Amino acid sequence: MLERKGMIMNHKKLYRLYTEEKLGVRRRRGRKRARGSRTPMPVALQPGQRWSLDFLSDTFGVSRKFRILAVNDDCCRENLCLMADTSIPGARVARELDALVRVYGKPACIVSDNGTEFTSRSILKWTNENNVEWHYIDPGKPQQNAFIESFNGSLRDELLNEEWFDSLDDARKKLALWRYDYNQVRPHSSLGNQTPAQARRALEQFEGSAHDALAQTDDEEYEIQTRKLSL
Repeated sequence: MLERKGMIMNHKKLYRLYTEEKLGVRRRRGRKRARGSRTPMPVALQPGQRWSLDFLSDTFGVSRKFRILAVNDDCCRENLCLMADTSIPGARVARELDALVRVYGKPACIVSDNGTEFTSRSILKWTNENNVEWHYIDPGKPQQNAFIESFNGSLRDELLNEEWFDSLDDARKKLALWRYDYNQVRPHSSLGNQTPAQARRALEQFEGSAHDALAQTDDEEYEIQTRKLSL
């Protein structure tokens, strides 16, 4: 991000200043445990080849809980949805997926855990009607859905563990701001220091527009559509 502003600095000096100013996000991690053998997941080469879904939870007020549905595109690491509410049943998940399909097109595959929301009749009906393959990871094997687990760790370390939420509306606003920074501002090393939005546009220009997706030739229109899904 400094290079974008024309500031070139030795990486060792930059890291020293970064450390002295204590700019690193505090990582809350448990001790490492042996997890046995793991099978690598095939790489998604185009946007829309595979979406990942998962839930996170937090509290506001007097320990009142709310949940967050996160939907990511595994190819360009873009977060497609951060939807917060006090209750998110399977039917609500299906409605959010319908909204995402109208914007991004239909995914070839969706990966999730075996939560009751993802195994409900509403989701089974949605997959049959939309002819989308839904892959469930093995119970107790979150590493099989590694992309969304990595995203969840960043969201929790950088926002959920650092912010107080006064209300559900407050949580939605802060989630929307963090999502915009994640998709539109922050460079990702796994994407060649592009943002997820830049990576999506580059891949779509190379491969052609996503099937059944809205036209996204105008950057301003694209940002408006993605912001609506998070509010």
